[in-house]
Amino acid sequence: MRSALSLVAHSLTRVRGLVVGVGVLLAGFQVLLTLVGATVHRLDAFRGLVALIPSAARDLMGPAMLAMMSFGGIVCIGYFHPVVIAALVGMAVTVATEPAAEIETGLVDLMLSRPLARYAVITRTLVLLVLCSAFVVGLMVGGTWAGLYFFAPPGAIWPPPRPVFSLALNLGALVLCWGGVGLAIAARSNRRSVAGSLAGGLALACFLLDYVARIWKPAQVVWWLSPFRYDNAIDLVLGRPLPPGHLAVLISIALASTALSYVIFSRRDL
Repeated sequence: MRSALSLVAHSLTRVRGLVVGVGVLLAGFQVLLTLVGATVHRLDAFRGLVALIPSAARDLMGPAMLAMMSFGGIVCIGYFHPVVIAALVGMAVTVATEPAAEIETGLVDLMLSRPLARYAVITRTLVLLVLCSAFVVGLMVGGTWAGLYFFAPPGAIWPPPRPVFSLALNLGALVLCWGGVGLAIAARSNRRSVAGSLAGGLALACFLLDYVARIWKPAQVVWWLSPFRYDNAIDLVLGRPLPPGHLAVLISIALASTALSYVIFSRRDL
């Protein structure tokens, strides 16, 4: 375990720029969303925004449309915006594919020439993935509350703490899920670019499947294959509780992928 922690400290120095940069940008985005919501609230423009949306779209989205066209809804957009999700998944895949990068550069040979078990390489990456994901999502939550504290207009209804933390937990589970998938692919790959491309391409395919399945019934037959199917952000904004079953699916994918990476990395020829 001490060896794994030493590797974590070494790896943190290599990814800290990426992780801190993503965290600061997303935290700033949360503050910016509060400013946007405050401006719309002061202008009393929420009704006008709803009126601009075609009736067919309002009927399709139902109560979610009204929830989003509110001060609290705008503040929470950052937890399920596609660009934010793409940034976090990309960061997680980058962190998770470090074993492939070490194989590609030959660093793994130097590491394993010392009294270091192979599983320590995967444990290091897992700990790094959890720390980085928690750090960035935590900064997002901090950005949300900082924006509300400093910029929320008088009379605006703040989003309750429970939905905000549920959104953060849901987003963190989704990020760890894809990080685990990326780690399993990296455990078998010799090049980081190949591992990252495969993990990123799979994430994109699953996202598109989720998007199509939400509006086209025939695609719902295979909808369960997409981890994005179990992302419940809109329901959480509506005030519904976080479904334990959906959260368990995301965590189970992360755990199963991590376990698979241990097996693959311990048996492969380096």
